[in-house]
Amino acid sequence: MSPIEELKATMVRLRAECPWDREQTHQSLARCLIDEASELLETIDALDYPHMREELGDVLIQVVFHALLAQEQGKFDFDDVARDINEKLIRRHPHVFGNDRLASTEQVLAQWEVIKAEEKRASGKTPEALFKSLPPRLPALMFAETVWKQIEKKQLPAGEAVDAGRVAALAHGLDDEQLGRQLFELAAAARQRRLDPEGALRRRAEAVVREVSRQAAGA
Repeated sequence: MSPIEELKATMVRLRAECPWDREQTHQSLARCLIDEASELLETIDALDYPHMREELGDVLIQVVFHALLAQEQGKFDFDDVARDINEKLIRRHPHVFGNDRLASTEQVLAQWEVIKAEEKRASGKTPEALFKSLPPRLPALMFAETVWKQIEKKQLPAGEAVDAGRVAALAHGLDDEQLGRQLFELAAAARQRRLDPEGALRRRAEAVVREVSRQAAGA
């Protein structure tokens, strides 16, 4: 039996015999997934490989657990999850598994977006909104970064919502150390003023989404 099959068997037994595991649902496990992913990110930031190995296991068991819950409901199982993602990876990498040849990361990402759009059309899914929906628990900084990514990728009119000139000026010569220093100093300044930087950034990013969407609708 392979290690993954042993893990799946262990989870089945826990689900059958452990009172805590028997009580869990997709919803009750959601916080666990966030916590485990956060702990994994800490080990990645530190390149702490011994603990990274452990935390990867903690994240993996969340996938196994959710797949088992779905299997019990007759929806899908772990093998379906693995099969789907494997097929998606092959389908979205024709430059590796097909005859296409791409020379740069930019070309790969552009092709990825084209393939995603084709998949949605083929499946009959509704077109993606101007700004794709994001998980509500996504940290504000990641949310803001993704909003700007969508503005750039779709060449949306930022107008007065974002000072593009100021963005360019701030980006000039910016490196990882400078960025970290500036972000930390902003967080410290917010703390001194008893302001909530997380909430302030989220509200600003949401305002940008509304303003850019309004301008795009009127274009």
